[in-house]
Amino acid sequence: MTELPEFYFRTRENGAFVFRIDTENRMRRIEMDQIAVVNIRNGEIKPHGSRELSPEEIEVITDWIVKRRRVLAERDIDDILRSVDHLNLTTQWAQSRATDEQLEAVSDSLLLAMHDLRSVLTRKKAERLMAAQDKTDTNDD
Repeated sequence: MTELPEFYFRTRENGAFVFRIDTENRMRRIEMDQIAVVNIRNGEIKPHGSRELSPEEIEVITDWIVKRRRVLAERDIDDILRSVDHLNLTTQWAQSRATDEQLEAVSDSLLLAMHDLRSVLTRKKAERLMAAQDKTDTNDD
């Protein structure tokens, strides 16, 4: 039989509920004792009820937060790259298969979303270029 982990993280949109797993009881049943609630956005760890977390528990939870943030960041990039693929497929659809009625139904929404995206990307790119230039200018002094 595979050994169960000592902790289980029930993920939710903004973090997780943290449980300690116990199989060392009379009935050999899996018992899950909630020990904390984690907020992934601000890194807050709240002990459950009146419980005090041990340094080991805090370390395990902190490690999970770091790993979870990494996974979510990787997923964000993957989602964006999928959006690029989807935009390309949408372009091909509009070019080759869309009817006039279909184009009329989606064009305004697509054009506004793409305009908004282009504006944000252009502004962010300009900010990065200016920051890089400022850094170069500072280093030249």
